Amino acid sequence: MRIREETYWAWADSQLHSRSHDEELSDGTSIDVQVRLSRTGATQMFLGVYGRRGKALFEEYYPSCPGETMSRALVRGVDRARALATDAVPMEHPRFRRQA
Repeated sequence: MRIREETYWAWADSQLHSRSHDEELSDGTSIDVQVRLSRTGATQMFLGVYGRRGKALFEEYYPSCPGETMSRALVRGVDRARALATDAVPMEHPRFRRQA
């Protein structure tokens, strides 16, 4: 079970159509990437990296992904989440943030 942090709850809106990708890596780390269309039609993305016991290691969301379809944003988000989870890209601080 994932322990969601403030960033996820600020992003969550069950009334919007979304797509998601969940994946568990070989070390037990999991990633969660979700994309959706906002009420104004903007593509939005959330990504989270979670430890073996579900604790949030990193969460961020993008209120707008200009020029990207939901499918393209999902691919980009999965790539970024995998890179963060495998330390290919350092997790920036603060760990929980909203991207402009």
